Amino acid sequence: MAKTASRTLSHDDYMIAWICGLPLEFAAAKTMLDELHNSLPQPPTDHNAYTLGRVSGHNVVIACLPFGVYGITSSATVLANMLLTFSYLRFGLMVGIGGGVPSKHTDIRLGDVVVSMPSATSGGVIQYDYGKTLLNGRFQRTGSLNKPPAVLLMAVSQLQSDSMMGKAPIGQIVEDVLQKYEGMRGQFARPNQDLLFNSVYDHQSSNPDCSTCDQIQLVNRAPRATNEPYIHYGLVASGNQVMKNAKTRDSLAQELDIFCFEMEAAGLMDQLPCLVIRGICDYCDSHKNKQWQGYAALAAAAYAKVLLFVVPVPSYRLQLSMWFSFWGNVYPLIHI
Repeated sequence: MAKTASRTLSHDDYMIAWICGLPLEFAAAKTMLDELHNSLPQPPTDHNAYTLGRVSGHNVVIACLPFGVYGITSSATVLANMLLTFSYLRFGLMVGIGGGVPSKHTDIRLGDVVVSMPSATSGGVIQYDYGKTLLNGRFQRTGSLNKPPAVLLMAVSQLQSDSMMGKAPIGQIVEDVLQKYEGMRGQFARPNQDLLFNSVYDHQSSNPDCSTCDQIQLVNRAPRATNEPYIHYGLVASGNQVMKNAKTRDSLAQELDIFCFEMEAAGLMDQLPCLVIRGICDYCDSHKNKQWQGYAALAAAAYAKVLLFVVPVPSYRLQLSMWFSFWGNVYPLIHI
């Protein structure tokens, strides 16, 4: 962005992977850097483009999926190459946009943030389209994905408690970014309209906007007192297809208690312990458009920055090794 690289570190100094799926998510991630570092050599087999720097005291490696090549396989390849180049990486953050699942129980709205959270039966992310079809035609999901590392779950608990006390700086961080990077305002500023239609009502035009859709079909929701993004913790559904059908969305959400749909996280969870952070840019229905993508990407990146501020920063390499060895094997009991 407008930052100038300040210094050069070694590959072993980087402990945290920050993965993005889209260029606008990559741009949002770069705005969260407190310090930009010089690039480092890569093996000839590693074609990733990295941005190196410091966020909230932590040295991070930021990478984006190849343009136009999305999905679980692509994210797995990017992370595999990253791990070969930066062998000291200990955990990852998958940060970007996703489709929200609004319900009577969870008031998820555009611009909110969903964070993957493990439950008794899941590590926080489920690959909903992976499994086998049985004789009766029923689809049985197979396998399970690893949960985030305990050090991140501890940090999430801290942020949850801060939110309960009214300490929610996400919106302020987004505002500060847009003040600093004026050229981003057109694509990343918060839109005014948040339209949620009944799940049985489909989009009525070939145009992406909903100007010709029947406003009577809008779901009646009470206005919020603030534009501050709400943070939701729950199950993230990952798959290789874009979810753009409200009926399918609701059916899967009811079956699995899903908060958000996305397309990359399942490729990461078993390679490196990861937390998934998704800014909500649409409702996974036929009314899906790109209007909220920029703001949602910034909101997710802002949450990641605040999260890393809570994660302890070890002072020395030996202390760091001991720190990860301990937290990698201890999982707290967290009630959602």
